[in-house]
Amino acid sequence: MNAPTTDGPLLEVSGLQTYFRLGKGWRVKPEWVRAVDGVDLTLARGEVLGVVGESGSGKTTLGRSVLRLVQPTAGSVTFDGIDLLSLPKPAMRAMRRRMQIVFQDPYSTLSPRMQIGQILGEALRLHQIVPEPQILDTAARLLNRVGLEDYFVYRYPHEMSGGQRQRIMIARALSLGPEFLVADEPVSALDVSVQAQILNVLRSLKERLGIAMLFITHDIGVVARIADRIMVMYRGRVMEEAPTESLVRNPVHPYTRALFSALPKGRPGEPRERIRLKGELPSATAELPGCPFASRCPQAQQECSVKVPKLEEKPGGHRAACLFV
Repeated sequence: MNAPTTDGPLLEVSGLQTYFRLGKGWRVKPEWVRAVDGVDLTLARGEVLGVVGESGSGKTTLGRSVLRLVQPTAGSVTFDGIDLLSLPKPAMRAMRRRMQIVFQDPYSTLSPRMQIGQILGEALRLHQIVPEPQILDTAARLLNRVGLEDYFVYRYPHEMSGGQRQRIMIARALSLGPEFLVADEPVSALDVSVQAQILNVLRSLKERLGIAMLFITHDIGVVARIADRIMVMYRGRVMEEAPTESLVRNPVHPYTRALFSALPKGRPGEPRERIRLKGELPSATAELPGCPFASRCPQAQQECSVKVPKLEEKPGGHRAACLFV
C-alpha cells in the first residue's frame, strides 16, 4: 500500500468506467449499461465538487464507484496517494473511516427498530472510536454538531421529520471523523426551507472541519450554493467542469446552458431564453460513436455524431467536451 501524503489533491479519479451487464445465461447476448464512461476528476482537501445532471446521467454511480460501494469496471481511484481499487477488503474497511456517504433517502437507511443513539453507536463501536461507556455521550455530541438536541438519542426514525432524519445521516457520517464525504442528493426530498438548513449544516462542516465533498444533485441551482466547482454529467460522461461562479455566469457547453435555462427566474419579468431540448434520448446500452448529446443538441452538426469530443481546456477555466465551443 502506498503511504498517505499531505501533498497534492485528496482524490484523483482517472478513466473511471462502471458498466452493468443486462441479460444472463450463455444464450443471451450481453448488453452493457455504461453508467460511468471514462470520468476524470480531482478534488482538493476541503473542496466541494458539485456533480449535476439529469436522472440516469451516472452521477450516483460515480459517487458509489469512488467509494467502492460499486466495483468499477476500469480506471483508477487514488485517495491521498492510496490506490483504492487495489486494496484488499481488510485494508479497504480501515479506509472507510476516512470516507463516508450521505444517502438520498435517510428513512430507508435508518433501522426503524433502533433508537438514534444506537444507530450512531454502531459505527463508533465497530471501529472502536470511543470506549463503550462513552458511546451515548459521543452520539449526543454528534447530534449537537448537526443542530439537534441531546434527547434525540432516545428517538426512533419514524418520530422525526425528513430534515431531522437527514441530519442524523450526516451525524452518522461524521461519527468516524472522515476527510471526504459523498453527499448523494441530500436535499432532493426536502422542502425549500429545510433544504437551506441542511445546506448550511454541510457548509459549516466544510468550513469548521475542512471536509472535502462530492455533492451530487440534479438541481443545478442548489449545487451552486455550496460547491467550489461544478461538474456536469450526461449519459455517464463529463460535459463541462468549471469553478462555480464562472459556470453560473457563463456556461459553455450546450447541455449546461439548457440546464441553467430551466431554472426559475430570479425576479418577475427577468428575461431568460428557455432552451427546450428535442430529439430522442439514446438507449442506455447503445455504444455511441460520437458525442452522447448529439441527438438532442440544438447546435449539433454532422461531425458530432461520428467524433467523440475530448474534455479540453476552454477560456475562463472551463473544461468542456464539445467540438464547437
